[in-house]
Amino acid sequence: MSHPEKPGSSRPRRPAASPAQRRPARPVPPARPATPKSAPDPDAPPREGERIAKLLARAGIASRRDVERIIAEGRISLNGEVVTTPATVLKNLRGVTVDGKPVAPAAPARLFRFHKPEGLITAERDPAGRPTIYNALVNALPKGCPRMMPVGRLDLGTEGLLLLTNDGELKRALELPATGIPRTYRARTFGDISQAKLEELSEGIEIEGVRYGSIDANMERRTGRNQWVEMTLTEGKNREVRRVLEHLGLQVSRLIRVAYGPFLLADLPRGAADEVRQVDVEKFRKSLKI
Repeated sequence: MSHPEKPGSSRPRRPAASPAQRRPARPVPPARPATPKSAPDPDAPPREGERIAKLLARAGIASRRDVERIIAEGRISLNGEVVTTPATVLKNLRGVTVDGKPVAPAAPARLFRFHKPEGLITAERDPAGRPTIYNALVNALPKGCPRMMPVGRLDLGTEGLLLLTNDGELKRALELPATGIPRTYRARTFGDISQAKLEELSEGIEIEGVRYGSIDANMERRTGRNQWVEMTLTEGKNREVRRVLEHLGLQVSRLIRVAYGPFLLADLPRGAADEVRQVDVEKFRKSLKI
């Protein structure tokens, strides 16, 4: 292929080759069928056990992503040898230590409902010194309860249902947008809005470059320019409900999460927690196929 001459170049341009002078094109070999990289080797023995990252997440040490980070930091060992990859396959956690401390066998997955009050941070600690959910959970959870991790977050000004679990894998599955678990909120708002305008949210909406998926929104009751709006969504992006309602010109004075999947806030008192029956946890877990 000839290239255009640079401006000011005195280099003569080669004449184009005649068809007789051109080399015949090499025959193209037939394409081989692609083999998927993830295809299992049929002759390989079946894998026994699970990846260490998954086992540690299930044991409640941390989420799988955090376990991978901890492994990268060299803080996890197996029989005295530092584990270097989260793909290490084990049958159990015998001989595994984190920061030099033995890891207890994975306990059955437990799930609690917690009615988070307004004014608490969904975090273990806050640099600004504000109270966190763990300040309330000291008295809300039963004595001897294992370390519980919040499923998702509720911001400082939002109250309502917050799920807690000791199982990192269950936590991850509950949080992933791909699982499509619906979250339902009730918002007390002030301003002018119609049901027809709320129904437009079923097509999704873009706000300041952020795309929010389909939202099922319904007017519950209205008194003048004050109304309660119920919204069900599956993504749960940061401050999604508030951002969408404020974009519609509404002021939000109270926001309550009333449901997360099949789990309801119902009449659970504010600041209280109760445990979901083990049979219901396992039934729900199987429905997620995790």
